[in-house]
Amino acid sequence: MQAKINQLKLNTLDKIEKAKYYCAFSFLFIRPLFKAKLFEYFDYDIKRAFELNSEDLKNISDYYDIAIPKNILKKIDELDIDKCYNEAFEDSEIKLLTYEDDIYPKYLKEIPDFPLSLFYKGNLDEIDFNYALAVVGSRNASMQAKIALDNIISGFMGTNITIISGLAYGIDTQAHLSALNNNLKTIAVIGSGLDIIYPSSNKKLFYDIVNNNGAILSEYPLKTKPLAQNFPQRNRIVTGLSKGTLVGEARLKSGAMISANLTLEYNRELMCIPGNITNPNTEGIYHLIKTGAAIATNSKDVLEQMNWEIKKQKKEDITSNLDDLQKKILESISLDPKTFDEIIDDIKEDISMVMASLTQLELLGIIKQSANKYYKCI
Repeated sequence: MQAKINQLKLNTLDKIEKAKYYCAFSFLFIRPLFKAKLFEYFDYDIKRAFELNSEDLKNISDYYDIAIPKNILKKIDELDIDKCYNEAFEDSEIKLLTYEDDIYPKYLKEIPDFPLSLFYKGNLDEIDFNYALAVVGSRNASMQAKIALDNIISGFMGTNITIISGLAYGIDTQAHLSALNNNLKTIAVIGSGLDIIYPSSNKKLFYDIVNNNGAILSEYPLKTKPLAQNFPQRNRIVTGLSKGTLVGEARLKSGAMISANLTLEYNRELMCIPGNITNPNTEGIYHLIKTGAAIATNSKDVLEQMNWEIKKQKKEDITSNLDDLQKKILESISLDPKTFDEIIDDIKEDISMVMASLTQLELLGIIKQSANKYYKCI
């Protein structure tokens, strides 16, 4: 019995020692690809990778034909692993996911510049990454794109699909909100430390994700600012976590296009939501469609492209119990969102009765209001 206790202590100490080296690597701000190749070269032994020497560097450079980061040995030598470990966990809610952990996502291991470890808040234990969908798109997304995305994600209600995105404005925010509104798990990958919420306007969303069996992931330690160069690196994790990516809107030169191209490089499924051809944010979308990306206009399109066979929990069709006025309102906004005045002009009914019906439809979750316009959400 005592031998088992001693072995348990040894395993625990070994895990903590390894965690210190993983944390130290997170403070080493060099290209993720070099970190991954370094780790791979030393047979995925994090301590050996940290203790490399100049001869190792030459061998690694020759073996992988890869450039050596400037002053890397000096940078490693200056790192205090105990200090790094303590600073990384100044927030007691932060957890560490390492390459060696059983729950490290298998698809993420397949990308060439996989992160050695990730810090996170929330819960990853119940996430099935076999059913994870990455969603990317424009920060300045149109209302049409947001509605289309919401309709697609709403179609996943009652499934174990997880929505992965980047917590940015626009499509990212809509993806997370739609997931939460439909009782789906969602993961946000951010380009800063977990103590810096960016954009700050998504603070509530950040904690809603954490508190609803989702997670916020970052490969950066605390106090890391959301620098511009962090976001392309963040994108590889968003797309790497899933075997498929859905693109909302995207300009030809944008972070969403970077993510789309990474998806193709990883040999994953790429799907695009078509939109208004006069919108500059759809230029990237139609370029991707012309070069082979699948078109997704509803949840069924996504399920077929991902080859997911999912049994959804049956839900009651609440629209069948609506009165004639409520149905008339739904028909009015079925194609395009409308303001209150536009709805009145269209259906020509009593203002007070329309207002009451709109309120009832919102309470039932059948319609939503955004930017002073009402639109159908189921």
